[in-house]
Amino acid sequence: MKQTTILLLAISMLSTALTTRADEGMWLVNMLNRITMAEMQGMGLNLTAEEIYDINNASLKDAIVRLNGGSCTGEVISSKGLVLTNHHCAYDAIQGFSSTENDYLTDGFFAKAHSQEMHIDDFVISFLVRIDDVTDRILQNVTMEMDEAERNAAIDESRKAFMEKMNPDGEKELQLKSFYYDNEFYLFEYKTYRDIRLVAAPPESVGKYGGDTDNWMWPRHTGDFSMLRIYAGADNEPADYSESNVPYQPKRHLRISMDGVSEGDFTMIMGYPGSTDRFLSSWGIDQALRLYNPSVVDIRDLKLTTMKEHMDADPAVRIQYAAKYAQTANYWKYYIGQSNGLKRLDVQSKKATLEARFTKWVNENEDRKTEYGEALDLIQSYYEDTDASVQGKVYALEAGLIGSDISLFAFRFAQMSAGLFNDNLEDVKATQAAMTDFADGFFKEYDQSTDRDLFVKLMSKFRDDIDPAYHPSFFGTVAEEYKNDFNRFADEMYAQSFLVDAGRCAAFIANPDQEQLDKDLGIIVGNSAIQTYFAGMSNPAEDKFNRGYRLFVKGLREMDAGQSIAPDANSTMRLTFGAVAPYKAADAVHYDFITTANGVLEKKDNSNPEFIVPDALDELIRSRDFGPYADESGELVVCFIHGTDITGGNSGSPVLDANGDLIGCAFDGNWEAMSGDIAFETELQRTISVDIRYVMWILDKFAGANNLIEEMDLVSGLRTKKKNRRKKKTRSSKKRS
Repeated sequence: MKQTTILLLAISMLSTALTTRADEGMWLVNMLNRITMAEMQGMGLNLTAEEIYDINNASLKDAIVRLNGGSCTGEVISSKGLVLTNHHCAYDAIQGFSSTENDYLTDGFFAKAHSQEMHIDDFVISFLVRIDDVTDRILQNVTMEMDEAERNAAIDESRKAFMEKMNPDGEKELQLKSFYYDNEFYLFEYKTYRDIRLVAAPPESVGKYGGDTDNWMWPRHTGDFSMLRIYAGADNEPADYSESNVPYQPKRHLRISMDGVSEGDFTMIMGYPGSTDRFLSSWGIDQALRLYNPSVVDIRDLKLTTMKEHMDADPAVRIQYAAKYAQTANYWKYYIGQSNGLKRLDVQSKKATLEARFTKWVNENEDRKTEYGEALDLIQSYYEDTDASVQGKVYALEAGLIGSDISLFAFRFAQMSAGLFNDNLEDVKATQAAMTDFADGFFKEYDQSTDRDLFVKLMSKFRDDIDPAYHPSFFGTVAEEYKNDFNRFADEMYAQSFLVDAGRCAAFIANPDQEQLDKDLGIIVGNSAIQTYFAGMSNPAEDKFNRGYRLFVKGLREMDAGQSIAPDANSTMRLTFGAVAPYKAADAVHYDFITTANGVLEKKDNSNPEFIVPDALDELIRSRDFGPYADESGELVVCFIHGTDITGGNSGSPVLDANGDLIGCAFDGNWEAMSGDIAFETELQRTISVDIRYVMWILDKFAGANNLIEEMDLVSGLRTKKKNRRKKKTRSSKKRS
């Protein structure tokens, strides 16, 4: 074979490899350096860095929004402030509007006019205005000789002075965020809109199809989407809810691409990933596998079983606890998958290998030994110091504080109640109004019987599983006065506490009494739980953790200076990119990169609440009336996978093509790469997204919400990357071996 032929073959093989692997990196949108942009453009991106992020002109970042401080992401898809996000991101709101008479969870909701759109209480949407690197300003008085206490004090002083200078009147919405374990700092400015309304939500049989069984799994057939609308004052600025408010006019909104995806296509996601631990050490992984993860799974398993019993017995409770159950189940399954992935992919050994390379690099130079020599010893010592307490910390949060409703409600109620005993009458009235709203929201999703069952079971488990040194203080009262029986304690608490009854709670807010508040058993439980939780957070070994990881990460970036290393996620806007690609899940198991509506019917089981297919949807799929939303083979694509780097908080993020047009909405990761928040797996990691054409088809054919489609900008025929290489044939959603 000639050398030129060999060279061409090698280039071809390399090109194929680059388009079928996942790409690690959650990149800050203001720091798309030449290397990152060159890689993206080499994969097919047709945009410049300025078209993605620009503080002076409209750019893609102006169409990407943060929901409720970072719980999810959304994207503006019309000139009238229409926002697309995931069904599960609006789940609380959908539940809040639902009742046994109007069960929007089961039946769905589609507003056919602006007047039908429903205002969501306590729901906000924020736009990113700009990002600035302020590291030099924040670290200006920090020296290498400082210990952690001195360093933190210097940073706090600089932070306070800087924020006062940048926002003297408090009019700007600013956040100062730490990156790379306090090695860098960035200032973020936002603008937040407070009048948000529910526009569209498919029934659970579409938006949550597959339920907990399919959660984190591929192949997937879930139409996980909902739509909101931002309303503004007449000046297009944020305003409190008012019937006179008008739809927001955005600086930029996304076009909807009808071109679909092919294997190897460039994709890009922009959104607000919440948290990753990519620098976690081998000792941290060991502790997670032995102690932390099993504790979370164990507690949540009991919580889910208990809630399910009550939800199955009462339709009203099913609606009240639907969101709580879904939130609990999501990370219950996540920690199971993460542990499996860490073990199966031997991540701990890979981390140990990196640490050995780091140690060798440090020891090769005296200056490095001086600066970084203690880093790994500090990290190892931290985990040795906290092994005894880590389970108590988990139980304090999962069972004590958020296990039953009364604990967290009581703590928050007690915190707010300080304003009830103010000498200023206006302040008292304002506090009463705020607490009334807070209590109304709580009792709308509260069932005393369910809560009592959760309290008794979870607190009993806490008592039995955890060393008494890490118990909440009220456990002593239960032991001494109630013969260590949480049933007996619960009998008295739920009979006497005003916090478990809407009427008595309202009466207290109207006529507050400090002695009554202090003696209420619910308040005692809540305060005890929060004190135990924060006691677990403030371990004396924290300085070892902070200093060790700060030095380790700084050293890693110096050691691998030729590589771009993205910072861990922290609920700030990031960009990730990668190609549409299938993957090999296990020996003899290969997954395609799309699923179709055929798979919805293949999974159908109307005796199982997770796999119900309504008759109307069944008939539509069987009729194959897919219209302009079908692919070139005549199939209706439901979901697709691609090699991008996302985590919690990215839910609802836009999936963009090479032109920056919307092709999907991201909603999940895949089971085989559940360890990805700690160690990214280039061959396995995939993002699961709902195809935008399936969203349009549901709106059009299933819901008849043509009013929504008409206000969007649908485009097609703009694909400039490689053409579709798939054969025209009917695809099965099943895995192939």
